[in-house]
Amino acid sequence: MEQFCEGPAVFTYNSPNPHLGGVTQGGYSESLVVDEAFALRLQNRLDPAGAAPLLCAGITTYSPLRRWNVRRGQKVGVVGLGGLGHMAIKLASAFGARVVVFTTSTSKVDDAVRLGASEVVMSRDGTAVQKHQGSFDYVLDTVSAPHDVNALLALLKRNATLVGAPGSPHAVNATSLIHGRRSLAGSLIGGIRETQRMLDFCADRGITADVEEIPIQRINEAFDRVVRGDVKYRFVIDMSSLRKSA
Repeated sequence: MEQFCEGPAVFTYNSPNPHLGGVTQGGYSESLVVDEAFALRLQNRLDPAGAAPLLCAGITTYSPLRRWNVRRGQKVGVVGLGGLGHMAIKLASAFGARVVVFTTSTSKVDDAVRLGASEVVMSRDGTAVQKHQGSFDYVLDTVSAPHDVNALLALLKRNATLVGAPGSPHAVNATSLIHGRRSLAGSLIGGIRETQRMLDFCADRGITADVEEIPIQRINEAFDRVVRGDVKYRFVIDMSSLRKSA
């Protein structure tokens, strides 16, 4: 569980490097040196472009789904359909759960079903949301924008859990937790061993992220599109494009 190390973290980009000195230079290069303890095995069955986001969006959703033992026959809610949400749908479905997606966008309904959702609920439709109250074994909230977490807690069964990572503090009504002995929890990516298990699981089931592959020369355009939410569901850079002139 390296992600929970209590020592000072060394991040990928422009982070002070206590081991080698200087600062880290990121990962956009034709080659790099890595300690073998932090190397992962990618099976040939996995397309490298589609597998790349598994190391972030994949493990970020796989780890909590495993931690809270999501399994066949359970009803699982996924809030938001973006980079994290689309992987949560694929993985929870692969675990055998019945997946219900909550989204604010009618344009994402067809995609949610294609990815494995059994049902799609419009989050702003109070009546539709009300029908699901107290019925979920687990809810994974992938939305970072401000929203009512108490409405999501009300979806849970007794002893069930909501996991999320909001971008700003949420006001949580204690009664939302007390009634039903519900839990609000967090999760942080995953360790090396768990990430390897996730990659092997995805290889066995043919699961990859939905990606749009780009040359590095289009990075600014891609960044602007990410800001607008115009990507399904991750950009992946073809690093061979580093050899090409701008």
